[in-house]
Amino acid sequence: MANPGSEFPDHNEGSLKDKIFHSAIELFAEYGLNGARMEQIAEKAGTTKRMVVYHFKNKENLYLLALEHVYTQIRASEKELSLAGMPPVEALVHLVESTFDYHADHPDYIRIICMENMQRGRFMQQSSYLRQVNRSALELLTGILQRGKEKQLFNQTVYARDLHRLISSFSFHYVANSYTFTLLFEDGADEQAQRQHYRKMAVQVALRYTCP
Repeated sequence: MANPGSEFPDHNEGSLKDKIFHSAIELFAEYGLNGARMEQIAEKAGTTKRMVVYHFKNKENLYLLALEHVYTQIRASEKELSLAGMPPVEALVHLVESTFDYHADHPDYIRIICMENMQRGRFMQQSSYLRQVNRSALELLTGILQRGKEKQLFNQTVYARDLHRLISSFSFHYVANSYTFTLLFEDGADEQAQRQHYRKMAVQVALRYTCP
């Protein structure tokens, strides 16, 4: 990580450090790094600013840990899918569906990534850990593509990085632009029906891009 000696909370339900951390994630997602205040984080966690500082030193360190946590959880969710044992097309479909669902179910995580992009990746540049943990995303897709190419199920010219961008962009847009897109083009539409529609569409797009 970028901050030697720092670590993620232990996620014990009663842990004060855990409460502070998840309160911070919610507030960073809502207000960004500059808008969220340490006093707000402390109040939401039911503690004092002094205890926030005790556990996390300063707001910038807490934000970077939150950013690292967000990406760690996304990558962990992919590893839990156990895609290596699935036929390649089935594995790709399952990955796209799961990626779309994960984004939709974790809007706060996506907003934090949006905030970091608005800051031009300033904090991400400080973290070697983030580069390390995100390698698994391409490694996972590389394995699926290799198995599919060997069976002539996938185009030889499709690369993991490009496919990852395609899947991520579709899933990310659904969350990041949900309010504006819905208000402009889908006002009054059934939310669950729209989610299933775009989930299915994400799979179709990925398959059409990947398969001959």
